[in-house]
Amino acid sequence: MARTLNILLVGYSARNAEHICQALRAGGLCFNSECVDTIEAFPKTFVGSSWDVILSDDTMPEPGAEQVLSHLAAHHLAIPVIVVSSGRNDESAAHLMKAGAQDFISITCCTARLKQAIQRSLKQMETLQHIRETQLALQKSEAHFRAIASNLPGLVFQFLLNQDGSKSFSYVSEGSVMLLGISPTHLIEQPDLFTNLILPEDRASYDQLMQASAKHFSTWNWEGRIQVKSDPDIKWVSLRATPRRSPNDGVLWDGIVMNISRNKLAEIEIARSHARLAELTSYLQKVKEHERAKIAREIHDDIGGTLTAIKCELLLCMDAKPRKPDFYQQKAASIEELVDNVIDSTRRIALDLRPGILDFGIVAAIQWQAKEFSKRTEIPCVFCCDSEDIPLDADLASAIFRVFQEILTNISKHAGASNVKVKLFENDGWVFLEAIDNGRGIRESDMNKPGSFGIRGMRERCQQLGGNIYVNGIPEKETCVIIQIPVNGKE
Repeated sequence: MARTLNILLVGYSARNAEHICQALRAGGLCFNSECVDTIEAFPKTFVGSSWDVILSDDTMPEPGAEQVLSHLAAHHLAIPVIVVSSGRNDESAAHLMKAGAQDFISITCCTARLKQAIQRSLKQMETLQHIRETQLALQKSEAHFRAIASNLPGLVFQFLLNQDGSKSFSYVSEGSVMLLGISPTHLIEQPDLFTNLILPEDRASYDQLMQASAKHFSTWNWEGRIQVKSDPDIKWVSLRATPRRSPNDGVLWDGIVMNISRNKLAEIEIARSHARLAELTSYLQKVKEHERAKIAREIHDDIGGTLTAIKCELLLCMDAKPRKPDFYQQKAASIEELVDNVIDSTRRIALDLRPGILDFGIVAAIQWQAKEFSKRTEIPCVFCCDSEDIPLDADLASAIFRVFQEILTNISKHAGASNVKVKLFENDGWVFLEAIDNGRGIRESDMNKPGSFGIRGMRERCQQLGGNIYVNGIPEKETCVIIQIPVNGKE
């Protein structure tokens, strides 16, 4: 079914208006029409009405074709205007066409041309409307994309590599300011600004991976370091981009650059921790083997030698020679002395493996070890604890005792101290052991030495129990070591 058009005729006499309508009917058009011939009535025709096309005469002073075009432009109305002139003025025709008229037809030949002119104008208007809608949708899409890009944690970009090797950014998001300290405009104008931020030792990998991506049309993945002028810290960044062929046969990447400094530093620290843990494990294994060798040597040389001596004494008593009673008494006394030596050696070895004093509680064990340290090193070690005992699991008490032994070993080896103060106490479900010496004072560099296994081992032991160790030193004054472990073990 043919579409019924709403046509507005402006500035025509009744005779000319009827002539135009006859021409439209003769062309087979279905339409509704309205005529207006006064300037006052013209604006009212747009109230409650929707016009598909306006036909106007350029020979009428008011309302003429020029006034119609001005009104439509002022009110942003997209309605095609065809001038059906009752005169013939080429200068007027050119002026009106330039002002926005879709066509200019003489009323004398409107029968032959008017239908085609209306259909062509409507088609042009539909095309223009489609273009406007497409442009509006594109603008909305671009605004939506820019809003998303501006809220992404990084820099969104389009990067072009031309066949001649030249490079350029066709798009850069606002994230460039925060990440690089460079505005999108400056980066688009000077694409080398980004390359200049890359540390010299990382530029080769940047170029190599870009060229490989361009050659194979594979994803461009690069991680490297940049130095932003306004930031004293070096940043680790990750670049991820997907390539495609550009219209000029270059390579165009759509991608994002993100700040991965925090993750990268954590990754590096984890790798360092693994390396330190491997070193510590190796060290502990060597210590364990050393302890085993020491125990084996003591058993073989001390206990084994003594038992051999006992055997020899017994063999003399068991031979067939007649002996005087004094002989057997002497041998019995000698064997008794040798047995006492075996008992002492056994007690000493057992004490090294696990001090029996731990059976009396952690307070008694720490106090005993402090006294033993003073006897052995002649360094006064004052122990203080407000509780008679702090009930702890046997393994936990043993671990705290071993850490305390390591603290005292470090003091005797490295501190050069003349006095040590030790305090043991419990507070809010945690047990604290504090040791302060008045030695040379440990430095941060001392704790980070590759071979500082003592502190590293104590820290690992405390962390395994859900606690921690804090070591602070004042150069040439003191070192304070505090271990903090939950009373119930690892929480």
